[in-house]
Amino acid sequence: MARNSTVNGVAKYSRSKMYSRRAQHKRAKPVTKVEAKKAAFVTTKKVGGEKNGGERKVVARREPKFYPTLSLRKKLVGHGQKTFSAHKHTLRSSIVPGSVLILLTGAARGKRVVFLKQLESGLLLVTGPYKVNGVPIRRAIANQVIATSAVVDISKVAIPEHINDAYFKRNKAAKKTEEGIFEKTQEKYTASEQRKADQKSIDAALLAPIAATPYMKGYLQAQFGLSRGQYPHNIKF
Repeated sequence: MARNSTVNGVAKYSRSKMYSRRAQHKRAKPVTKVEAKKAAFVTTKKVGGEKNGGERKVVARREPKFYPTLSLRKKLVGHGQKTFSAHKHTLRSSIVPGSVLILLTGAARGKRVVFLKQLESGLLLVTGPYKVNGVPIRRAIANQVIATSAVVDISKVAIPEHINDAYFKRNKAAKKTEEGIFEKTQEKYTASEQRKADQKSIDAALLAPIAATPYMKGYLQAQFGLSRGQYPHNIKF
């Protein structure tokens, strides 16, 4: 048996290190699954002596004293926790239909968009409009936008019912086969005719109230930034 010296009460080798030094993995007796099933958890052992009862129940399978260094991670099931889709999504009081938001992430970060409605997933449905600043109909995360005091009247904007979370899902790319680099590259994304028609109808309804509000079109076209060279912030809507 290998010796394990101690210094100031601290052992030189850990329990897992001593497990390997003593070759405990070689001394373990292999037990098949069938034998392990048949083995009882408690066995009866005979005890000598008149006052000892003659027999005693002993645990047959004990917990191991030494454990391997690597442990398998188990998935913890939270008590009373819900998935993100089951959460109740509420909006900030500053975000109302028609609010002008500033996107902070994504390809259109720094752009100002008009908020249309909230989808079932909790994401925000927004648009530039596309004819004003080039931002098409897209989704945005509520905690990744800045809500401004500017509001556009969207009471006459009819949003089609088919524009939902499934509307923005794209087809998954096909897996590569043995041909590898000789395969054709995936085609670039292009908007469908349905999406183009929806964009035109929403843009047409938004352009009228935007044109009726002074400075609103220029405000939507201006890129957001923290320098003084940006669009003036002292304009009141």
